[in-house]
Amino acid sequence: MRSALLALCLSALPSVFASSSYGAIEFNNLGFDGYYRQVASISNEDTSECTCALSTDKTAFSGKNAPLNEGLSVHFRGPLVLSQFGYYVSPSFTHGSDSSGDWSRLAYYDADSSTAENVTFLTNAGTNSSCLGKALTYAGSDGISSAQNPTVLAKDTKIVSDQEYTIFSDVKCGSSGVNNDCGVYRNGIPAFHGYDGDIKMFLFEFEMPKETTVSKDEVSYFDMPAIWLLNARIPRTSQYPDNGNCSCWNSGCGEFDIFEVMNTTESSHLYSTIHDYQGTGDIENGLQADGYIPRDTTGSMKGGVVFDSTGTAVVFMSNSTSITGNITASDLNSWIKEAGTVVTDTLSSVAPAATSSTSKKSDGSSLSSKSFLSNIGFSVLSALYYLTI
Repeated sequence: MRSALLALCLSALPSVFASSSYGAIEFNNLGFDGYYRQVASISNEDTSECTCALSTDKTAFSGKNAPLNEGLSVHFRGPLVLSQFGYYVSPSFTHGSDSSGDWSRLAYYDADSSTAENVTFLTNAGTNSSCLGKALTYAGSDGISSAQNPTVLAKDTKIVSDQEYTIFSDVKCGSSGVNNDCGVYRNGIPAFHGYDGDIKMFLFEFEMPKETTVSKDEVSYFDMPAIWLLNARIPRTSQYPDNGNCSCWNSGCGEFDIFEVMNTTESSHLYSTIHDYQGTGDIENGLQADGYIPRDTTGSMKGGVVFDSTGTAVVFMSNSTSITGNITASDLNSWIKEAGTVVTDTLSSVAPAATSSTSKKSDGSSLSSKSFLSNIGFSVLSALYYLTI
């Protein structure tokens, strides 16, 4: 009896855990009213006594797509070749409505023509700090070496596993300070604004070839390319700090992983994940879409992410995508439709956080559908354990 029950339950588990391939990934009900804590001070940053402190005041956010409506930096990890990048805004675009607002391009990079409009390439190639890691510098034409001045990424530049660079706008920050335009940032870095806006879009043409240059033993993220967005406050202080107080990330200022390989066993799957406190208290794992977009390792891919006026974010891949100066609502909707099947995940609504000394917005009791199914799966496994002993 126990053996038969065990076999029956195990046969049902793949439907709980398995992810499927899609052409587009949709997050609905994105955005909530909450707050995070920004970095208030960085002390002795280039010594072993380096420390950081978070502000005791809360930085509040609210509305559709919040906190991802703030200025965002755009990040790339190899193996990857970037051919084009575009940042767009719209007054009123609604996913699925051809009569809603069209899109205007406000930033553009094109490798073929060496064009970089409202684009600044930075990389972590500066001074190493015991609590902050390596500082941001201008990136050289190879994307990973340090440069003295803004430099355009060279055509066909391929970064390998573990190598990264970042795109910011070309709008320089004012002086560092909690109440200033960019908040506190690390001393001596080239500090630039990210790309903000409630309704915005990021488009890419890129390649993610199989890793052939370095071995598994040489790197931490072997053959795990990614394109993702961070609240621009994060890299301006520290993207990979040893001290959590050196970044607003832990308190939920926002990350959106657009196309990311999560592990080497699924190296052909590109996942999308949101890291904030909307509907979960587990910011490390975040809320991952219940499906993936296939990674083409032999050719070029085109697609991106759209944040619309209703709080819907759509990640899509379509070879029809054209990163032109202006894009109509109907063209964008047609590209998303041509991408193919869509997986939809609806985020939980979150009530405004009560006044507290902690930065946590949710206790995780309101779960996404995927988290709910995962919990069922783990409950089944627990029950099986007790049935078989």
